[in-house]
Amino acid sequence: MNNQLKGAAGTASSTNPPLPTKVAYCLYARKSTESEEQQVLSIDSQIKEMIKIAERDGLEITEIRKESHSAKATGQREVFNELLKDIRGGKFNGILTWAPDRLSRNAGDLGSLVDLMDQKLLIEIRTFSQKFSNSPSEKFMLMILCSTAKLENDNKSENVKRGLRTRCEQGLRPSVAPTGYLNEKRKDKPCEVIVDPVRAPIIKQMFEKVAHEGWSGRRLYQWLRNDVDFKTGNGKHLSLSNIFLILQKTFYYGVFEFPEGSGNWYTGTHTPIITKELYDRAREQLVRSEVKNDKEFAFTKLITCGLCGSGITASEKWKYQKNGNTHRYVYYGCTKRRDVNCPCGYIKEEEIIEQIIPILNTLDLNELGVKQKFNDEITRYNKFRRIALGKAKEKNDESDIFDVKAYAAYILTDGSITEKRELLSNLKSRLTLKDRTISLVQKETV
Repeated sequence: MNNQLKGAAGTASSTNPPLPTKVAYCLYARKSTESEEQQVLSIDSQIKEMIKIAERDGLEITEIRKESHSAKATGQREVFNELLKDIRGGKFNGILTWAPDRLSRNAGDLGSLVDLMDQKLLIEIRTFSQKFSNSPSEKFMLMILCSTAKLENDNKSENVKRGLRTRCEQGLRPSVAPTGYLNEKRKDKPCEVIVDPVRAPIIKQMFEKVAHEGWSGRRLYQWLRNDVDFKTGNGKHLSLSNIFLILQKTFYYGVFEFPEGSGNWYTGTHTPIITKELYDRAREQLVRSEVKNDKEFAFTKLITCGLCGSGITASEKWKYQKNGNTHRYVYYGCTKRRDVNCPCGYIKEEEIIEQIIPILNTLDLNELGVKQKFNDEITRYNKFRRIALGKAKEKNDESDIFDVKAYAAYILTDGSITEKRELLSNLKSRLTLKDRTISLVQKETV
């Protein structure tokens, strides 16, 4: 830099080993623990003051490096890690910084600095009021000062935790108010929230529609976006994942966990939007829905949406007649994971089978990929006839008279779910659903 000054690196004490005639310093400045605006000023003021010291004492500043990352954790500062690397490589052998706590507030980084001194790669660390070289007393003082900074950090952390715990015990949740509430802006009422008169009634309706009408998250999503035009305080629509998060928040009926996952529960002083009974009933409906979605169906994960590329999911519906008859219907449709507004409709399982059978008739045995399996089944059947039934193989019992495609059609109509899935999983092409029509599309090869 332009302000490089030649001179000695300071006068060494009689007990210290003599310093080399030239020390190449890196001026390292890191933000303080003050407010953000003051942190930026702190870095500039550190550099200004240390340049004055360098000019006064004739120190050579080879480079200036700035960093805005906390020194609380070991190995998290990229600029500081590069500085250590350059010292090991011989680019620098001195550090100029405002105070020892700019360099380290943790034992790991402090150990790295002392280790470099022991290896005589780091000749000197100079601060605004002190200097530390490779002598036992000065290294010991450096460790004391940095350890004191670590102790301050630890005490601050404990004080913050204690303060948050006190807030929780007072019934105040120390975080941003969830949707449906507003944070009090009065300084004499920190962490207090009030009911949002605009959004709270809609939040309550969400729980009611799930609990009493069995609405799904996706139906809520469409209702909130298209019918209600519901938006958060940031002016954004709720995403599908946010809707599920809201339906899981106990804060709405008056209790909260802090921190989340800690198992520490508190009763809030805020006004509940819903009752615990409504919350429990909504959660019960969601669990039932999840159980239904976990049920295995014949063609899930085997067909993709031809419109948006999402997977195809299934749901079952039951119709109960007055005469006691029960009918089960299975419908397949797009999961809408890639496009929540995908217009792909629903199709019955019977219609899928009716469309897949003609497709199979257009494929050869290699495309079906199950010729060997069928031959093995035929061999096993003939062996059963011969041993269990005592019947010899007849002349026309050869495997080549079996119609593999007819057997595939039989599996689709009367086979088990496992057999259906095994059959279609052997296809070398993929099935797509578009406009209630099943098509076969060649799989992409990598």
